[in-house]
Amino acid sequence: MSGHSKWATTKHKKAVIDAKRGKMFAKLIKNVEVAARTGGGDPGGNPTLYDAIQKAKKSSVPNDNIDRAVKRGSGAEGGGADYQNITYEGYGPNGVAVLIECLTDNRNRAASEVRIAMTRNGGAMADPGSVAYLFHRKGVVIVPKGELSEDDVLIAVLEAGAEEVNDLGEEFEVVSEPTDLVAVRTALQDAGIDYDSAESSFVPSMQIPLDAEGARKVFKLIDALEDSDDVQNVYANFDVSDEVMAEVG
Repeated sequence: MSGHSKWATTKHKKAVIDAKRGKMFAKLIKNVEVAARTGGGDPGGNPTLYDAIQKAKKSSVPNDNIDRAVKRGSGAEGGGADYQNITYEGYGPNGVAVLIECLTDNRNRAASEVRIAMTRNGGAMADPGSVAYLFHRKGVVIVPKGELSEDDVLIAVLEAGAEEVNDLGEEFEVVSEPTDLVAVRTALQDAGIDYDSAESSFVPSMQIPLDAEGARKVFKLIDALEDSDDVQNVYANFDVSDEVMAEVG
């Protein structure tokens, strides 16, 4: 898991400052709006909304944009779209399994854009259930290291239901069951430990190691998928070593 996680967190940090900032902001805002519509506009009583807001703030989304998204989602302000959650499955280069989560107000557009991105970048769509069994839903919290040790984090979250703490280099990844995510996040807060994100994610149960050529192909596919406004998250069961990451850059 560490290779894929390191790649994902490095990519996230770069995304905050690169030319796609506007596109990333739009996806984070969409998450906030949908969370407010699903569970209400009070972050105190809606953990999913709380985490969506925190993630948006950590990514430097302006507070005014976040507030308006909460109001649209909760119905306090008009203009909200009717977003639907859709998950597509497929295979990428080297047989890597891919799960694509979409949040869209146009199912036909989302399906078309996902299919085009897959076929143009060495991937192929798969039937529902063909790939999903290779992933498990987990709660994942990313904690910046700073002066923290792995034991500091482990002690804080162990009794809250955390299953493991992984060292990703500049961050720690805390993995739990999705039902324990709020308890783990709260335990970190109670211990005075800051975190970058807390969310329910798909974690692969097995991984395919990639060399530099394979990694480039898979990264290109994921970039193409994430370029769609309708695609919120892409999960894939690959592993890249530190050496391959350095070679790929």
